[in-house]
Amino acid sequence: MRVISGTARGRKLLEPDGMKIRPSTDKVKESLFNIIQFDIEGRRVLDMFAGSGQLGIEALSRGAESCVFVDESTEAIRLVNANLQRCGLEKAATVVRGDAFSYLEHGGKFDIVFIDPPYDTTHIDRALERIIEFDILKDNGIIICESRVEKEIAAVPEPYRLKKEYSYGRIKLSLIVKESIIE
Repeated sequence: MRVISGTARGRKLLEPDGMKIRPSTDKVKESLFNIIQFDIEGRRVLDMFAGSGQLGIEALSRGAESCVFVDESTEAIRLVNANLQRCGLEKAATVVRGDAFSYLEHGGKFDIVFIDPPYDTTHIDRALERIIEFDILKDNGIIICESRVEKEIAAVPEPYRLKKEYSYGRIKLSLIVKESIIE
């Protein structure tokens, strides 16, 4: 597992032991960042269910202004901190050990949100509900959900829109945008 591009390009990231934390595959991560490559620079990012932190770290490496990493696992928080240090990106990062859903109530607004929870949970649906309820996504913001290919993303109300879904074998990326409403 390496950083693909940007200031930390090529840096090897520490990987989790066992299967409690499931990192995104390199192919899926590269595809994800190809999809949003022009939307990263200068943005505020939230990496929910951060795991090893690789998605947020990739965003920081590619020019995101800041990233908040949230995970309730002590092992995940240790990995995120170690990987940020390896890449020299800790100054642009905030690492929070706690419940990702609760964090949404007081975390502020974000331009990009990564939702990559353990598969076979209802975490994506719950996260989307809370993001919409607390209105944490800025206008023209992006949410990327990683799930199994058969996972149906619940309908989202306007101004949110499921823009596109991308399949990579057994993994699916769902791109949700919050469109700007001009009155």
